[in-house]
Amino acid sequence: MKFLVAGAIAAAMLSPAAMAQQTPTPAAVPAAATKFGLDTPIETLLADERAKAVLDTDIPGLSSHPALDQFKAMSLKAVQPFSNGALTDEMLKKVETDLAAIK
Repeated sequence: MKFLVAGAIAAAMLSPAAMAQQTPTPAAVPAAATKFGLDTPIETLLADERAKAVLDTDIPGLSSHPALDQFKAMSLKAVQPFSNGALTDEMLKKVETDLAAIK
């Protein structure tokens, strides 16, 4: 019986409602977590006017690439190995620096 009660308490603590209560609200997320970086999905970067300007400057043609729909959910880091050398380490470093400057 003791194990049954302990199991019920543990299940209640792990229920979606209990988990939802432990999720931080957007206001509680530190500002640093909202910064753009090389791991940010490309579609998220393109949705922000400032980040899109960085991409258009540092990687010309990316935002109008014919296959954008196929890789827009990926990050620049994830796309780089599939770019056949078009996305160099130097390019990504420049993008990273320019994205970090966005306040």
